[in-house]
Amino acid sequence: MGRMWCWLLLVVTLPALAVDYPPVRPGRSVSLPADTGAHPEYRTEWWYVTGWLDDEAGVQRGFQITFFRVRTGIGEQSPGRFSPAQLILAHAAVADAAQGRLLHAERSARASGLLAGAATGRTHAWVGDWRLEERDGVFIAEVSAREFSYSLALEPSQPPMLNGRAGFSQKAPDPRHASYYYSRPQLAVSGEVTVDGKRHVVTGRAWLDQEWSSELMPEGARGWDWVGLNLDDGGALMAFRMRDGEGRALWSAGTLRTPGEPDRPLAPSEVSFEVLERWRSPRTGAEYPVHLRVRAGGRVLELTALMPDQELDSRRSTGAVYWEGAVRVIEAGREIGRGYLEMTGYLETIRM
Repeated sequence: MGRMWCWLLLVVTLPALAVDYPPVRPGRSVSLPADTGAHPEYRTEWWYVTGWLDDEAGVQRGFQITFFRVRTGIGEQSPGRFSPAQLILAHAAVADAAQGRLLHAERSARASGLLAGAATGRTHAWVGDWRLEERDGVFIAEVSAREFSYSLALEPSQPPMLNGRAGFSQKAPDPRHASYYYSRPQLAVSGEVTVDGKRHVVTGRAWLDQEWSSELMPEGARGWDWVGLNLDDGGALMAFRMRDGEGRALWSAGTLRTPGEPDRPLAPSEVSFEVLERWRSPRTGAEYPVHLRVRAGGRVLELTALMPDQELDSRRSTGAVYWEGAVRVIEAGREIGRGYLEMTGYLETIRM
């Protein structure tokens, strides 16, 4: 097993091999539902679900599940059951604020039949008995780990949100650094979560992203900050910034959904992140902004973490240490929504 983890780490952190990865170009629109499945010709892809849950006693928890697909460029000339041409990596977590701890687990495997894979044409990614699958318009997320498990149904209440220009999401001034990207905010959640052997019936709201690319990180980028926020009035905000080694924004963008209005793509000049408070990880020494002010499309929002320690150490799989956690959304002193904040590159430069 140790050799397998080391091999996976090597594959996902090395620069791209001499593989003919298709570029992401403007003018190609994301088409749904056709694009909800995997795009195995591209270098990287992920399906990412985050949300807030309330149990029968009113206890609040955050949850997250991400499936990554990686085209390695290895073994494509001799495909077979044991070919590592495509890898599937998965991270899952529950933010248990009542206990003040983040429970997380990870899995990875070669894409191979029942073992692991990502279907084309529809949402279905899996590693063993972990899965994210669309069934009759509802997404099913199932995870079973040593300290926690969950089985959740995620039902759309709104149309998908295409980010950038019809799903073309630029990550730098040079448009070669881009992805195809759409979001599904305001998913209604129901199901069960088990923590430390205790089962809880839960409801809540969630957010689903799907993104794929062949060249995401621009030169000089160390990492990014990203938010996906479900607002209480039915609106939603996706915003991100790519940061350099000094913490300066290389590029920012976003999408703002306001009820009754068309979705509004946000230009770099319309999005900014301001650090209000930092938390230092006792495990890695990385310092993360856990209290932020985000300006987006004329709105000024403060984000406060459900709990400071929501750091994930995935160096055994994707090679990254990052902070990904549940946050409250405050505007003019009043809570107006909830969502998730992801921050990468605070320990070392992230590679993708």
